Amino acid sequence: MKLHELSPVQGSTQVGKRKGRGHGTGNGKTAGRGHKGQWARSGGGVRVGFEGGQMPLHRRLPKRGFTNIFAKPFETVNLTALDKFEDGAVVTVAELLEKGILSKCEYGVKILGAGKLSKKLTVKANAFSASAKEKIEEVGGKAEVI
Repeated sequence: MKLHELSPVQGSTQVGKRKGRGHGTGNGKTAGRGHKGQWARSGGGVRVGFEGGQMPLHRRLPKRGFTNIFAKPFETVNLTALDKFEDGAVVTVAELLEKGILSKCEYGVKILGAGKLSKKLTVKANAFSASAKEKIEEVGGKAEVI
């Protein structure tokens, strides 16, 4: 197969409609825009979301909550995932990435307290839930905020 032999699959391409090229084409004169009216004018039409003066949907629906667009969300890791480490190990973001517990970490890690921890670990993370910190220290480990 050579470059000059390539062609698109049958039916995958269509020739564009040529508007305003005579009444024999079926799209002459008004070019499919009909007679007069807002949509027939050049530059005519309404903005996105406009409902003819009726209160638009995005204003009819109630606003709920607040999303901080500047938030830097932490990746979360449960205590059960930390059981992959050996007893007495130091757990850092780099270690979590290396073991495959995390696939990415842009802003930091928060350790959550779901599950049980059976090994004494020194965990270095950006944040800890109260239950996670309690469970880590209960086993004899350390929870260090970086």
